[in-house]
Amino acid sequence: MNALNIFTDGGARGNPGPAAIGVYISDEKNKKIAGFGRTIEISTNNVAEYKAVIEALDWIIENKKALAENAKIHFFLDSRLVCSQIIGIFKVKNVALKDLLLDVRDREGQICLPMFYKHIPREQNAIADAFVNEALDNTT
Repeated sequence: MNALNIFTDGGARGNPGPAAIGVYISDEKNKKIAGFGRTIEISTNNVAEYKAVIEALDWIIENKKALAENAKIHFFLDSRLVCSQIIGIFKVKNVALKDLLLDVRDREGQICLPMFYKHIPREQNAIADAFVNEALDNTT
């Protein structure tokens, strides 16, 4: 595969509250490669958003052999805050989020492929959002 499109979402019912992550991964032709959601510990929306990105990065690490040496990774997030923090537009002031950003950077370093992060409207992130809601609906 020459490219991955990764849509991530995180959400909490209550803030903080029961939380879940959702990840949808497709190839450069938008063919589904993977999609999943799962609950995480009680957390905030922003923590859940970061954990979704981390979960996607872990998936890449586990499946890296299937990627071309020059593959590009495109992340799409509906959280403007988290996306802007990851690409360095916004500073990270919250200690918990700083630690999660370090986790993101650590995994990016293990992958060693070009990564691009883009903020998208919530409507364009419906599949990852559905994984979040399905995980939460099945546990609450």
